[in-house]
Amino acid sequence: MTDSQTLKPADAFETLMAGNGRFVAGLPEHPNQDAVRRTEVVPAQKPFAVVFGCSDSRLAAEIIFDRGLGDLFVVRTAGHVMGPEVLGSIEYGASVLGSPLVVVLGHDACGAVAATRSAVQDGATAGGYVRDVIERVTPSVLAAHAAGHTEDEDFIAEHIRHTVDLLLDRSRTLAEAVEEGRVAVVGLSYRLADGTAHLVTARGLDGVEVGSAS
Repeated sequence: MTDSQTLKPADAFETLMAGNGRFVAGLPEHPNQDAVRRTEVVPAQKPFAVVFGCSDSRLAAEIIFDRGLGDLFVVRTAGHVMGPEVLGSIEYGASVLGSPLVVVLGHDACGAVAATRSAVQDGATAGGYVRDVIERVTPSVLAAHAAGHTEDEDFIAEHIRHTVDLLLDRSRTLAEAVEEGRVAVVGLSYRLADGTAHLVTARGLDGVEVGSAS
């Protein structure tokens, strides 16, 4: 049983990426998905990672990281945009449940980023609360434009970095946990075609090279 209380941030990251490696290779182990595990986690949960990802239906965290019940505390919104309830959920996972790793999970061909690029470039707009999602992604798209980026991959990476920065800027709880070495916050970019998750940015994760793949 993977226990968040005994894992260091680097160990949690290695465990997560090992699962992605199995998924990519087509050799998933489907750990912690049986009746025994179901019984184990009834009294309490000790997830080793908080995964804040896009709501895209192709981005199911427990599948792409080959994990099971009680392993991941998952928070998802379109375009991984955040508000107070998202920040509170992530802080709960890290500070109350004791998860040593927080992951911002983006992906290529993200509809929220594509819609925001259209809004910025062509003035296209959306109705309802979809407009709010676009407005929250806009700073990332503007930063990517300012940096001269033109490729989808670069826009996605910029949005992931911006989300990590925003998370640590807004949450003093998480920022202090990173400073004290109790928690690491990383940004991963998932590729739909081959299933790989690549490291885009990391805070509090020593000895791991940004840009590494599973």
